[in-house]
Amino acid sequence: MSDQTDRLPLTPDPAVPRQSQRPRRYTPLRRYWRSIARKFAAAMPTGLYGRSLIIIIAPMLLLQAVIAFVFMERHWQSVTNRLSAAVVRDISALVDVIETYPQDTDFETITSIARQSLSLDVRILPPEDFPSPKPKPFFSILDAALSEQLASRIKKPFWIDTLGDSNILEIRIRLEEKVLRVFVPRKQAYASNTHIFLLWMVGASIVLLIIAILFLRNQIRPIQRLAEAADLFGKGQAAPEDFRPRGASEVRQATEAFLEMRNRIERALDQRTSMLAGVSHDLRTVLTRFRLQLALVPQTTEVEALSGDVDDMQDMLQAYLDFARGDTGEEASELNIEDVLQRFHDEAGKLGKSFKVKIKGDPSIVVRPTAFSRLMSNLILNALRHGDQVEIRVRHRKNTLQLEVHDNGPGIAEDLREEVFKPFVRLDDARNQDETGTGLGLAISQDIVHTHGGEISLHNSGLGGLSVVVKLPV
Repeated sequence: MSDQTDRLPLTPDPAVPRQSQRPRRYTPLRRYWRSIARKFAAAMPTGLYGRSLIIIIAPMLLLQAVIAFVFMERHWQSVTNRLSAAVVRDISALVDVIETYPQDTDFETITSIARQSLSLDVRILPPEDFPSPKPKPFFSILDAALSEQLASRIKKPFWIDTLGDSNILEIRIRLEEKVLRVFVPRKQAYASNTHIFLLWMVGASIVLLIIAILFLRNQIRPIQRLAEAADLFGKGQAAPEDFRPRGASEVRQATEAFLEMRNRIERALDQRTSMLAGVSHDLRTVLTRFRLQLALVPQTTEVEALSGDVDDMQDMLQAYLDFARGDTGEEASELNIEDVLQRFHDEAGKLGKSFKVKIKGDPSIVVRPTAFSRLMSNLILNALRHGDQVEIRVRHRKNTLQLEVHDNGPGIAEDLREEVFKPFVRLDDARNQDETGTGLGLAISQDIVHTHGGEISLHNSGLGGLSVVVKLPV
């Protein structure tokens, strides 16, 4: 029996995918290009205005680059070659005349004809070495065209200078016993009107860019105003008085849809407010009759207990209505935080508890006053109920308000901090209970924060208890 089964197969196994049989290559290169792509994406503007400008500018620059390349490659180079060829033909004719009539030692006739008929300044120099070669320009069609024409037509040693005087070209040609030195006007051998083309191209691009910027600003402004109106509506503030559908048809359609949505939401809130007002009136009427009936019977221990239950029902009813109503119908206005906190400072003093306030920035903010006061009341009274030391920190920056309520109470376990914001959830330590024990204190607070477009979170406090952090855009 042979041992072929111990050998590796010479052909790939068809059952194994081809990609698994070959190791992946160029992984570092892919990673490099991905990193470049991420950096490029991070450098790109995020706003619609900036991206729209890039969409307009990038094709314009690419088109100009292509046009400039084609112009330089075809037209500019072709014209320069023709002009250089004409100049070299004139110089070649002078060389032929000088070599044909060597007896004319003063060359006055030749220099006069060259100056008057050919616009060339010709001088005959004694045989000498050419100057040292000058560095070639990085980009010069003229230098290459002249060198090619002189080498193909005259076929004699030559030296050219295209970098000296900006208006004059110097050409030296070695003859048998002399050196022909020729000064040529640059415009005679070079397409000198290139700057006019570039000037027109750049000028036209700038004009088109300005028009595009103005047009884009006019088209982007309705979108910005729509975003501003939506943000103000989320904060409970009224939209600008002149806000109406403007701009392109799509933007007008989005604006009209937003206005219709706002009207539907306001109608729904008005209906809910009316319903809650009716329910509150009916229930309060029944509770009032209970109180009157209890007041007419002899006061005993049982009657006092019933009166206490009626009071608890009144407080719970108020809490439920506050949670259901939220801050419906309240307009935003200016509120001074210091005035609100002063009331709680007096309350803490009556309870014999430490109460500190630290405010950075302007104490005045634009919010829904009643709702914001209820928010602060829920958080601060909850902290005073469970801690002996309470510290309020307020930082009001340009567009953000951060409110922190710290206490040294028992705190809340980290895995339960999301649960306490749910309605009617009550922990064993009752950290989320309000005065009536309904379990709606933090739920109402979260609802108020969300209607202001902010966020609320719970953390460990430096005082040893709980820290409630509220961030609001103002």
